[in-house]
Amino acid sequence: MKPLNDTKLRIFGPLALFVFGTLFFRLNWYFELPISDLVKSDLIAITAGFTCWQVARWAIRALQYRYPELAQTTTRFVWLLVLAPLLVNFAWFIRYAIRNIINNDEWVLPDLIDYTYSIGIQIFYYCAYVITYEGIYSLQKWKQTHLDKEALRKANLQNQLDSLKSQINPHFLFNSLNSLSALITENPAQAELFVDEISSVYRYLLRNNEDKLTPLRDEMDFIESYVHLLKTRYGSGLQIQISVDSLYDDYLLPPLTLQILIENAVKHNMILAESPLEIDIYIENEELVVQNNLQRKTTKVDSNQIGLANIMAKYTLLGNYQILVQDDEDYFTVRLPLLRAQQLTTT
Repeated sequence: MKPLNDTKLRIFGPLALFVFGTLFFRLNWYFELPISDLVKSDLIAITAGFTCWQVARWAIRALQYRYPELAQTTTRFVWLLVLAPLLVNFAWFIRYAIRNIINNDEWVLPDLIDYTYSIGIQIFYYCAYVITYEGIYSLQKWKQTHLDKEALRKANLQNQLDSLKSQINPHFLFNSLNSLSALITENPAQAELFVDEISSVYRYLLRNNEDKLTPLRDEMDFIESYVHLLKTRYGSGLQIQISVDSLYDDYLLPPLTLQILIENAVKHNMILAESPLEIDIYIENEELVVQNNLQRKTTKVDSNQIGLANIMAKYTLLGNYQILVQDDEDYFTVRLPLLRAQQLTTT
């Protein structure tokens, strides 16, 4: 959310409160006091008004920075209530001090009735500061939250569409059938195994279309079948090393996440027997790490750039979890949070 540009508000806000205060709190002065006293009182009111506006603004903005979420509005109001006696008395003291300086008066304890009356006015002004800045901030936050939810809804719909496309990806199916055709004559036994792996891959794709999460164990079983198809096609040009401890079998992640990352690595890098594409999959600090060496293709690769974006959107929808993407000269690395069921029940 863009920070509030309140330059005009800081200029005209205190002036508006000065006019309001004049009309409702000291209008009688204009019929009772001489011009010189009126000029002094107006000067005191305007100077103190601008000063108190800036101080209250700073306090309110500081709390908004410290507790920025819409759900934390109550917390901000509690703190503003705690700060109210301090800021209200500060506003009273500023007016008292300026008046004494201008009139060269003695610094004495104020009359209790005058003090109470002045404090009541400052409480009104303080409420005006809070309502102005908190009202604008809360409205902006509400609008931003609504826009974010709408964007996530659209991203979710796009994810479902992409997932459906991955089930019937004609390019993947075409390549798989070509590989199968070659194996039937060259190695019938391997061709039979290849058919089993294709079946496993498409069974997983169909079964997990509607699921938001899948156990890591099931995802890894699927990836083993998927990797088998890829290695049958690319041979020694593709080396995939998987080091995932069974301790993490019940951890959860969005289905087809690994397939997208491996597919991206294959799509964007050269795969040669003398210079193989190496993909490592392992766990570190309860994160699933997918890393491949970089040997980018020299020709332009058609890409809609939505693979990683879809994975990020899925994690955001699950509870604002973040994935880490690192792209340097040697490796492309993606770190995926592994989730536990109890985490999801508390978000």
